[in-house]
Amino acid sequence: MEIWHIRGGNRLFGSCRVQGSKNASLPVLAATIALPNRSVIRNVPRLNDVSAAVSILSHLGCRVESTGQDNELAVDSRQVCCAEIPRGLMEEMRSSVIFMGALLARCGEAKLSLPGGCQLGKRPIDLHLSALRAMGAEIEEEGSDLCCRAERLHGVPIELRFPSVGATENIMLAACAAEGKTVIRGAAKEPEIVALQNYLRSLGVHIHGAGSDEITIDGADARPEASFTVPSDRIAAATFACACAAAGGRILLSGVQYEHFSTVLHFLKCAGCDIIQFNDIVEIASNGTLHAPGHIVTEPYPGFPTDAQPILMAALLRAQGTTRITETIFENRYRQVGELRRLGADIRLDGQEAAVHGVRSLRGASLTASDLRGGAAMIVAALSAGGETTVIDAGHIARGYENLDDRLCALGADVRLEHR
Repeated sequence: MEIWHIRGGNRLFGSCRVQGSKNASLPVLAATIALPNRSVIRNVPRLNDVSAAVSILSHLGCRVESTGQDNELAVDSRQVCCAEIPRGLMEEMRSSVIFMGALLARCGEAKLSLPGGCQLGKRPIDLHLSALRAMGAEIEEEGSDLCCRAERLHGVPIELRFPSVGATENIMLAACAAEGKTVIRGAAKEPEIVALQNYLRSLGVHIHGAGSDEITIDGADARPEASFTVPSDRIAAATFACACAAAGGRILLSGVQYEHFSTVLHFLKCAGCDIIQFNDIVEIASNGTLHAPGHIVTEPYPGFPTDAQPILMAALLRAQGTTRITETIFENRYRQVGELRRLGADIRLDGQEAAVHGVRSLRGASLTASDLRGGAAMIVAALSAGGETTVIDAGHIARGYENLDDRLCALGADVRLEHR
């Protein structure tokens, strides 16, 4: 249990180097077992979800070590000796399902259970299963347990009816060992998909098209060693930008890729923030007085990211006017609303529509985080609230943010993290 103590009112100033991407690190770590190799993965964030992925790799027979360099892991997957992931490890994170495609590629089988992670509503894996079955896998479902086998995987054209990130990644990994060409149509376009493609290329996989809606994988010339640098985390970057917008101040975010979170920056600019981009640095300045930026609709990349929706909502609680938000990805993505209301926010829900009516001020309160991004939203809101806010968190925030308390304090925030 962690308890965040945030005293609002401080403006944020200074610079912050944004952590490596959680959502890119996890599939890359899973991909290390698709082909036998030794990989050095750089810029891996120190997160609970990453620790869970490392535990899974170790259970499967990989040797995972820190190289001694900050945020760098060496993974030796040549001795994979197991194709079964215990339920306890699977339940630690949603992204654990990505090991299914990697294990099928490497071992021809995978035994696992449905994954855990934040409970944001229905996130079925039927697209994963139907695609892998089309490639030749036999999958038995018994309750929440999955038993997958494939004597031989073969490349086929696969049409995704929705651009699922997880399904796209699982197909990419399984296709590493498939005979013939696999073509994914309707593929997810997220930057994390491009990162996975770049890592697979370093392993010798013939793959191209990531970032578009069609990806082609046509075998591999396996290489014994690979190295890869994880790109910056676009949602972490958006979180710091929203924190500055809400609290006021001027910060520099370094090591970022502007286009990866440009939709968030667009709405912050419409709300009154000054934003300058040069090379891998984005500067955000806010006087703390915002106005409603219009209608925000979450969509698959390159649209507005659902992960950033609670965080931008929190930044706009005091914005003059009414901000309309439509959530199209997860039906339970408004779980933070009840807690933000405890701060004095005026948010009205109608199904998947939210209307945020700006209030003159917020006041500190005791809140409870029930998911990762909702917890981050509460911290952002607390930075602009009067008095002290406490956020009780059962480890959700540490799943996605590396040393968030220290980074905010370095920017001038009054934040203290208590471990119980």
